[in-house]
Amino acid sequence: MPRIRLDTDGPVVTVRIDHPPMNAFDSAQRTELAARVRELADARDVRAVVLYGGERLFAAGADIKALAAMGPEEVRGWNRALQRTFDEVARLPMPVVAAITGYALGGGMELALAADHRVAAEDAVLGQPEVQLGIMPGSGGTQRLVRLIGPSRAKNLLMTGRRVGAEEALGLGLVDEVVPAGTVHKAALRYARQLAEGPAAALEAIKEAVDHGADIGVEAGLALERALFTGVFGTRDATTGIRSFIEEGPGKARFGDD
Repeated sequence: MPRIRLDTDGPVVTVRIDHPPMNAFDSAQRTELAARVRELADARDVRAVVLYGGERLFAAGADIKALAAMGPEEVRGWNRALQRTFDEVARLPMPVVAAITGYALGGGMELALAADHRVAAEDAVLGQPEVQLGIMPGSGGTQRLVRLIGPSRAKNLLMTGRRVGAEEALGLGLVDEVVPAGTVHKAALRYARQLAEGPAAALEAIKEAVDHGADIGVEAGLALERALFTGVFGTRDATTGIRSFIEEGPGKARFGDD
C-alpha cells in the first residue's frame, strides 16, 4: 500500500502521508515522499501544495526502532537521504502549506518547517524531542527552526525537547494560523487556493528571494532581488497584472499560466 498519496483539487495538490498508526518516517516512506515531491517539482499544472497527515496526526517523527538497529555509518546515510528529501520539499517552486493535526514531532515537525506556511489544529502538539533520546534533530530542525523563531527560542525547544501546544506555537511564530480541530485541511486548502490564483512566476521568485536572500547578506540579497524582479517583469502575468491595474484598479487581475 502506498504511504504517500497525491490528492488533486484543481491547481492544488495535497501530499497525504498515510502510514498508520503514527506516520513515522522509515526508509520506504522517505523514498515515496521523495518520488512524489520530484513529480510535483516538474508539474506545470500544480500551483500550490498542502502537506497533510490526516485528521488524527501530522507525523510523529522517525521510526526509532529502525534507527536503533543502525550503526553510525548506516544512520549517517539514512539521515542524509531524509535531509535531502525535506530540502526538496522546501525547494518546491510553488507555495507549500503544512496542515498540522495531532502530533508533529521530530522529523514530522522538521517536515512542517520545510513548508512556507503552517496551519495547526487548536489541539495540535509540536516539538523536537530528540535530545530526550540522547541525540539531536538531523533533518533541518537546528537550521530552519532558528531561522523561523530565532536562536534563543530555538535553543529552548531543541535543548529541552519540550512539546508546545498550538497557541504557544502561534505565539512563538512556529505556526501561522490556529483553527478548530477538524477544519485544518480545509483551512490549508483555502489558503493554498488563494495563492494558486496568484502569478506563479512572481510567487516562485518571492519564495526564492526570501529563502536564499536571508543567508547571503543584504548587498547580495538585494542583487538577487533585483535579478528576480527583472525576470518576473517580463512574464505574461506581469503584463496582465499591470494592464489590469491601469484599466480596472488594484486587486482585479486574473492570472494564468506563463
